[in-house]
Amino acid sequence: MSKSKSNITSSFLKLKNYCEAENFKGWDPYDGMNSKIFQALPFKHWDLARLAWIQGFKRSPINFRKLLLVPKEHNAKGVGLFLLGYCRLYKLAESGCEDFGTKAELLKRINALTDLLLSLRTEGYSGSAWGYNFDWQARRLFLFKKHTPTVVATCFCVEALLESYEITKDETVLKETLTAAQFVVNDLSRTSHGKGLMFSYSVLDGNNTVINASLLGAKILSYSYKYTKNQEHANLAKQAVVAACDLQGDDGSWIYGLLPIQSWKDSFHTGFNLDAIATYQQNTDDRSFQNCLEKGLTYYLENFFEDDGMPKYYHNKIFPVDIHCPAQVIVTLSKMNLFEPNRVLISNILHWTIANMQHKKGYFYYQYRKNFSSKISYMRWSNAFMFNAMSHYFFELEKHKK
Repeated sequence: MSKSKSNITSSFLKLKNYCEAENFKGWDPYDGMNSKIFQALPFKHWDLARLAWIQGFKRSPINFRKLLLVPKEHNAKGVGLFLLGYCRLYKLAESGCEDFGTKAELLKRINALTDLLLSLRTEGYSGSAWGYNFDWQARRLFLFKKHTPTVVATCFCVEALLESYEITKDETVLKETLTAAQFVVNDLSRTSHGKGLMFSYSVLDGNNTVINASLLGAKILSYSYKYTKNQEHANLAKQAVVAACDLQGDDGSWIYGLLPIQSWKDSFHTGFNLDAIATYQQNTDDRSFQNCLEKGLTYYLENFFEDDGMPKYYHNKIFPVDIHCPAQVIVTLSKMNLFEPNRVLISNILHWTIANMQHKKGYFYYQYRKNFSSKISYMRWSNAFMFNAMSHYFFELEKHKK
């Protein structure tokens, strides 16, 4: 084993041991309103107070959660990311590499996480759907109550469960997961844009301007088409991809959303967009958006990563470096079958991230800043994303062994 791979392997084993010891439960940047103290105060009924409380927890480099009685909990999206990672590790073991567990051990973990993820669904919608385990105030516009389903959380859970199905061949898992397409079709709102449409972020009215969220709706529908050949779902998915590609800049970039306040360009949401469009093409055999993909990828790689592997949050500034940025590029390049030509970049990114954003206990930091960093362990935002990304890394290394 090379020294480079050995360092990354050691890093991943520390992360894996940490997350397993915590039983995949943890805190989240946005979970401040789970505080039993806050819930006992009258301020919980005031939108500005809710927003200030959440932002205070999110921005503080000091973790007040234990003091203010915020419990560690399972987050559905986080569980989905861990499940995706274990599915990659299982495939690694199938190929003969058992550095991270035997097939039997990994299958046991996959079955347990699959059951857990299915149990975390939000009831009362047209199909399987998932939300977050905390109340969340998005600016002053929306109060997302705990477990309000979103297309983002749902998409990550759907992809994970379908990966699990491919290993276990449990038809019940397949059937329950594919009902998420009905959640997208019936419970999310749609807004026309040019010759296409945009899906809403959640079931709440008005949050229909986020490009990556709309594409994740398309991604769910493309999975439905892959397994059921439901043409309506493929057609709706295509319309969402049409709108997203229409919203792409001439330079290949995407802004986050259509509101003036959403006009930034950032790394990991660009990665989500590329992943979703690539998945749509793979699941439907519709390659008509390849030019959009190639332009987007070029912009992504040229604008969001420094030569030494340091990732940037925004296209025009580095800080704060968010842990999603190094994690998502590995997953995106794996999805697009472009890991091998970018192996040096990925290796540099991983080494930079391990050196600058991993605690000696194994967990990864939320953000790296110029003057001070938030070194709080967040199970969904930080550890689950890096666990999935590093699992993809080792799987790709094995696949491309000379």
